[in-house]
Amino acid sequence: MRIAFYAPLKSPDAPTPSGDRRMARLLIAALRSGGHDVFLASRLRSRDGEGDPVRQAHLARLGARYADRFVECCQSGRIAAPDLWFSYHLYYKAPDLIGPEVARRLGVPYVVAEASNAPKRAEGPWADSHRRILDALDKAALVIGFNSRDKPCVAPCLGSGGRYLEIKPFLDGLPYPADPSAGPLLRAELGIAENEPLLLAVGMMRPGVKTESYRILAEALSRVPAERRWALAIAGDGAGRSEVEACFAPHQARVHLLGMVDAARLRTLYQAADIFVWPAINEAYGMALLEAQASGLPVVAGDVGGVPDIVRDGATGLLSPEGDVTAFAGNLDRLLLDMDLSRALGAEGRKQANRHHSLESIAGELSAAVQALPC
Repeated sequence: MRIAFYAPLKSPDAPTPSGDRRMARLLIAALRSGGHDVFLASRLRSRDGEGDPVRQAHLARLGARYADRFVECCQSGRIAAPDLWFSYHLYYKAPDLIGPEVARRLGVPYVVAEASNAPKRAEGPWADSHRRILDALDKAALVIGFNSRDKPCVAPCLGSGGRYLEIKPFLDGLPYPADPSAGPLLRAELGIAENEPLLLAVGMMRPGVKTESYRILAEALSRVPAERRWALAIAGDGAGRSEVEACFAPHQARVHLLGMVDAARLRTLYQAADIFVWPAINEAYGMALLEAQASGLPVVAGDVGGVPDIVRDGATGLLSPEGDVTAFAGNLDRLLLDMDLSRALGAEGRKQANRHHSLESIAGELSAAVQALPC
């Protein structure tokens, strides 16, 4: 099939890395591995983070104009028309302003991966965007969900011919090869003692939920008994870096802020660390959590969104209620005290990631789902 791909929140070729960009690229790779011809249909970013009706109206006009041009190009033969339109990640701040109209006018199936429905946005500054999300879901032939906690709000919004399909978040390149030299080399680089457990956190430093996760992590570390040995490496950067630095100031000697790192460096960090830590405030599911487990790391995280779909509490990591600093600190201390348990959780996490979260394991299911749609 020829598939038009669109990600209204962040284009898969956007310059700034994020879990959202990563998942968009993985979806394209999975569809292509199924033999489909996937092309990027638009880079229009529809996000309005401020609830500004003027900006929303402007973006809606841009979307409508692009839909007109796209359809005209297809009908005139200047570009080959797609057999299917595939949009990734719709929510009230970033609705799909192009796909539903193009699919309707070209008479092709409209598919959505990862959509959310926030009924409390039915009124207020994002009311029009919320309505567009509901309209898109009603028109979708297939909605793919990665987060089991989204389904109760999303599935009832589908039209009579729509289908909801749950698939697991996934990674490419599995299994990740182990690198026993990574730990000693990183410890030597950062001046960390060989017998000191190395914690790792990975996350953009955006003001809001990301910096809140960092704040909770810093506070949890303050509640771990002072005699515990640990060091923390943090990979990430952004506009909230100064806020993050202030949070970790009490732990300055033990915390290493590494800034933005490339994929190769990040892979080394996963291989070098002992425990992955992330409070996961308002996290959809967390690609870094999955990458950590695929690298053999036990995870200490918040029980929120689709995180339990990735991290099996007590089997591959330890989960605590979202935002519960005391519980998070307790789980971390438990692993610091019992490194045998930590290693066992990490080994099971690697096994589960390789078995259930590889691109190869998902690609066939995804390809079969889109090929089954009536054209």
